[in-house]
Amino acid sequence: MVRMGNNTMRIIDLRGKHLTRAEMLEAMPRAEMGTSEASALVRPILEDVKSRGAAALRDYEEKFDHIRPEHLRVPVEAMRHALSELDDEVRAAIEESVRRIRAVCSSQVPKNFHTDLADGARVSERWIPVERVGLYVPGGKAVYPSSVIMNVVPAQTAGVSSLAIATPPSGQGGDGLPDATILATCAILGVDEVYAVGGAQAVAMFAYGARGSEPQDGEVLCDPVDKITGPGNIFVATAKSMVSGMVGIDAVAGPTEIAILADDTANPAWVAVDLMGQAEHDELAGSVLITDSEDLAAGVQNELDKRVPLTEHVERMSISLTGRQSGIILTDGLDQSVDAANAYAAEHLEIQTADADAVVPRIKNAGAIFRGPYSPVPLGDYMSGSNHVLPTGGTARFDAGLGVHTFMKPVEVIEYDKRGLKAIAARIYAFAVSEDLPAHGECVLTRFIDNPYDKAGVKAQEKKAGLR
Repeated sequence: MVRMGNNTMRIIDLRGKHLTRAEMLEAMPRAEMGTSEASALVRPILEDVKSRGAAALRDYEEKFDHIRPEHLRVPVEAMRHALSELDDEVRAAIEESVRRIRAVCSSQVPKNFHTDLADGARVSERWIPVERVGLYVPGGKAVYPSSVIMNVVPAQTAGVSSLAIATPPSGQGGDGLPDATILATCAILGVDEVYAVGGAQAVAMFAYGARGSEPQDGEVLCDPVDKITGPGNIFVATAKSMVSGMVGIDAVAGPTEIAILADDTANPAWVAVDLMGQAEHDELAGSVLITDSEDLAAGVQNELDKRVPLTEHVERMSISLTGRQSGIILTDGLDQSVDAANAYAAEHLEIQTADADAVVPRIKNAGAIFRGPYSPVPLGDYMSGSNHVLPTGGTARFDAGLGVHTFMKPVEVIEYDKRGLKAIAARIYAFAVSEDLPAHGECVLTRFIDNPYDKAGVKAQEKKAGLR
């Protein structure tokens, strides 16, 4: 039996059950988001920033982050100074992370192509970068220079010509500037448009733009963007959802999560620390173990009871591990474990089984798959070369993580000459008439016959013109 302790994860026992797809989805542990309450709070913030620009931004920073920034746009000199003060080991780690993800991103760039359908009939597809992007880097319980890298590098690789970063101001130094490591990372990446703005107000600034309110802002503080990317809390996620359609967004992200699909060959201590690592993010983070081994489940619980009290963020971690969004899913065997993993559709899915290579191809739904015991999630958080901005809350069933593709859009180019159009003109006309849109067909026929409006004589004209 799984032993009960101070950090006991709830048990979801699927053994002996034959669940429908709907029942399996319903059985998965999820956080309660409270989006309706967030919407009521976010809507007036969006409207106020749209109306008052920089003045509203300063007011909300003072209200929520308890500091009123003098410079909403971070001076370039401040970023250069932050870089000069950066610890050498941290700088080396950041630069290695950048090198690895840039190498992966260079392989992600989609290729243009064309298809020749007949003589004079070609359809091409061009991939075009989004022109201007707003990248959000969260603050809160931790700071994330890694998120700067994960947003900026694929955007740069895609060819985005205008990048802006928003991140909350830090209490350090009392100057209203963001965290120094974040600023240093921006300097390493060559990004010089950075704003000390967080929360829903940052999303509003990106979506609507913001005029200046003080001399240091200039007449226009920030131009509107075409797309907003990057993770954030419930208020950031709600704001992104509310401006979606006017600007593009990558996703509406929820709390972070991990699922570990493991069998009796997994090391319980390693599984436990991997669950703990994700629970460290915040109280709503989801940590899920999927296993057919009751012995492993008991071993993992024992390790949690020993290890959680030793960590720095013990209270936060305990709340996360014992919450409704976390749990141990017990299954009848590997097949049911795979089914559960696909239903849960984890942001991060670790596979720690005897034959991980046989399991990986069976996973259809995951933000990222971490194969084997030496591929823990923090590897992807910092330095694997993969991207850590991933779909959450089960959206990996239909969505993907951030990548070069996020910052590009495919545009088809249709290239038909007279021969190509003539070969199918009559069929286009017939199709259009069947949809009761005759003018669609008439605009094609006009290029080859004199009177496309003569319904009775169209076929004869088509035949005379060689369209039949």
